Amino acid sequence: MPIEDRRLNTILDDRPLPPLFQEFYDFRRRNLHMENLRYHFVDEGNPNNPPVLMLHGNPTWTFYYRRLISALKQDYRIIAPDHMGCGFSDKPQNYSYRLSNHTANVEALVDHLGLQNITLICHDWGGAIGMGLATRRPDLFNRFVILNTAAWRSNRMPKRIAACRIPLFGGLAVRGLNGFALAATRMAVVKPLDKVAKAGLLYPYNSWQNRIAILRFVQDIPMDPCHPSYDCLKQTERRLYRLRGKPMKICWGMKDWCFDNIFLKEWRERFPKASVTEYPHAGHYILEDAHEAVIPEIEHFLRSTES
Repeated sequence: MPIEDRRLNTILDDRPLPPLFQEFYDFRRRNLHMENLRYHFVDEGNPNNPPVLMLHGNPTWTFYYRRLISALKQDYRIIAPDHMGCGFSDKPQNYSYRLSNHTANVEALVDHLGLQNITLICHDWGGAIGMGLATRRPDLFNRFVILNTAAWRSNRMPKRIAACRIPLFGGLAVRGLNGFALAATRMAVVKPLDKVAKAGLLYPYNSWQNRIAILRFVQDIPMDPCHPSYDCLKQTERRLYRLRGKPMKICWGMKDWCFDNIFLKEWRERFPKASVTEYPHAGHYILEDAHEAVIPEIEHFLRSTES
């Protein structure tokens, strides 16, 4: 049975991990209960150290940050949640998997833990989710690490993602055949994943029910003003200027066919003082393709921008 951690008023998560990758994800794991649902997060490092909030995208989970968590946990407090429906968080079938809900969940976690002076590290959907909170409450955040993501509206969508939004076909492909998460293990990288990385990334998404959030994230991409998440993303986009005075590091995989160089160009235009490092031989999963180079770069940025 889970053990109550009275210091944080959360529940320690002692669910076993598969032997194949448990040594690579041997972190202190907790659950914050929200509306009778488990919201899982990694809480590593000394609670008195500066907090680093890591937000993943779709179709990954906190396993994606495993190497970065291990590298930073000695000097920082790492908080890395699994978005609802992802990783070890619950996967309710009748949940409103909207951008606003994911942002509200992160905000609830941040407030529950009393985090301040946060360093936000975000990838993929983690950018829209994290920047949604950071632009609304900029006083909580002091610097940013951007990894192949976006936080504004766009009218560009790759055909292979658009196909997953087709009614009936999208559900069959994404939830029935695991066509999104499985395809990402090949299409989101330049170098083939080893068996541990592939098994770990796919582990939480092993059934129709457990792939609900993967499909809902794809469906939640707001392409027109009638979409339920359009205004939410629009407000984040309009408030990005509030973060311009804060240090920002952008690490970009240049072989990303989804968040391509056009998105990187816009980051440069919106944040002209940001430090940018391009990785010409890395794809969307930049922390899989180029972790040997990216992690030291992030460590250097954090050291050089300490208050």
